[in-house]
Amino acid sequence: MLPDPRCPPVQGRLTALHDHLDASPLDGRTVFITGGTGFFGYWMLSLFDLLRQRGVDVRVRLLSRNPAAFAAVAPYFSAQSWVSCVRGDVKSFADATPADLLIHAATDTDAAAHRDPLAIMDNILLGTRHTLAHALSSGVRRVLYVSSGAVYGVQPADIEQLPESASCACDATHPDSAYGSAKRGAEQWCVQFGREHGIAIPIARCFAFVGAGLPLNGHFAIGNFIGDALAGRPICVNGDGTPLRSYLYGADLAIWLLKILLQGTHGQAYNVGSDQAVSIRELAETVRDALCPEHAVHITRSAPDNALRSRYIPAIGRARSELDLDVWTSLEQAIRLTAASAAPHQHA
Repeated sequence: MLPDPRCPPVQGRLTALHDHLDASPLDGRTVFITGGTGFFGYWMLSLFDLLRQRGVDVRVRLLSRNPAAFAAVAPYFSAQSWVSCVRGDVKSFADATPADLLIHAATDTDAAAHRDPLAIMDNILLGTRHTLAHALSSGVRRVLYVSSGAVYGVQPADIEQLPESASCACDATHPDSAYGSAKRGAEQWCVQFGREHGIAIPIARCFAFVGAGLPLNGHFAIGNFIGDALAGRPICVNGDGTPLRSYLYGADLAIWLLKILLQGTHGQAYNVGSDQAVSIRELAETVRDALCPEHAVHITRSAPDNALRSRYIPAIGRARSELDLDVWTSLEQAIRLTAASAAPHQHA
């Protein structure tokens, strides 16, 4: 079950950051969201809930293949009159209710989903085409397309931080590039569709995140490390610990996404994430030091000699300069807040 958005690790941090967002354009508006029942949706809905508490009359229509399942994991949101669910699949849903803004974030990032690359491509490409057609017929004039840093493919060893202008891309012929290639193709569809129909569609290329709602027993290293710490286990690194990653906290993410939706330029891509690199080993040690200093960190493999170091770090200068966005929550604070939202009785 998702944490209550009124709990201090969620609402408290959103409250501390909400002045970075001018929410007045949301007043009296309806936002349609695809992909709003997962981690991204939880944080966006939590931010909308806070804005409503502060007098912003925003309403949300949420696409869900299984509204009953959403109600079971998010009972607080399912009980709110300002949230309504539209049952359907992203490739074929029907909804005639007008909307003002749309956030298209529907993508299954679960590891099991990636074992069916054709389904992944269908959901991204056909889902984007159908969602944009729905936006046009619903009178939407601004759409946020939530893309991924996967569009860049493998980060070159000589590039410390990937800028949006990077010419690198995933290998379109590699079997493992279905997700990144489809996201890149969907970005181009958004660019052309927006030009043709006069809809502003900025693009958010998302990297890695942490916060309430992140699985603590899945394929996310930081979630697994926090899960180990809360369970009293040694923190286990399933690898050599050398890859470099960065993490943006969920409250920061929610502000970033809404600000890009409201102010981003059509067809412009904005990297969304932290530019503060940390190795997976350092990440495990940071989690250990923050949550369970007495525990060990176990590295399961030694790093091979002269191996290229995996790196997945965005440059965020465009978001900083154009939209005044930043990494406001430190990694250590994000870890503590995530742990507190998962086990408030252990880490208040």
